[in-house]
Amino acid sequence: MKALILAGGKGTRFLEETKVRPKPMIEINNKPILLHIIDQYIRHGINEFIVLGGYKIEYIYEYFEEQKLNDDNEYLYQDTKIKILDTGIETMTGGRIKRAQEFLDDTFLVTYGDGISNINIENLIKFHHKNKKLATVTAVRPPARFGSLTLEGNLVSKFGEKISTNEGWINGGFFVLNKKVLNYIDGDEITFEKSPMETLANSSHLAAYKHTGFWYPIDTIREKEIIEGMVKNNQLSWLHD
Repeated sequence: MKALILAGGKGTRFLEETKVRPKPMIEINNKPILLHIIDQYIRHGINEFIVLGGYKIEYIYEYFEEQKLNDDNEYLYQDTKIKILDTGIETMTGGRIKRAQEFLDDTFLVTYGDGISNINIENLIKFHHKNKKLATVTAVRPPARFGSLTLEGNLVSKFGEKISTNEGWINGGFFVLNKKVLNYIDGDEITFEKSPMETLANSSHLAAYKHTGFWYPIDTIREKEIIEGMVKNNQLSWLHD
């Protein structure tokens, strides 16, 4: 089964880094986020990847240059094959996925190139097959980012850390998709999280795999610093691999 990784966005909220490289190539513990994500899939038996590049894709090509297998932009990494596909600079997430259609089997995986997680990919795939839906999205709790305030009138009666479990579930990426989902994507301008996902949900074709373990997006320099601090304090042991 192939895993697609969305890695073509401009990362405008992370200009400190993305002015020179695409966001998935920002390093955490001296390794790009992209490879941390790929490593997570490898741990669960996935060995074929398609990186859906766009913005500053040449940086990704150069990073893997020494592992190049052929002129089709295929590279070797830890006995796995990575294909880097140029999906355009302005293409939206749905359009990027659809541009890979000729390389896909009936079922494939997709995730974002900027999220760190210890999700069990094998269990996710089993869940998808068991529920027999066209698509499965991983549901996660939003990370606690701000201090919480409990107010009584104009007075703060309680101050503490934001409790993420009170915030419901959000889209955490790590999708499993049937190839029929591509029929919901009309072209490059389609954002996967909008009409395709909404239509799948409204027609009862979208399942949610609830992941209660670690998940954290890296959208800003502050979030990068938080993750690096956790690595330094040995809280994310799998990122040391």
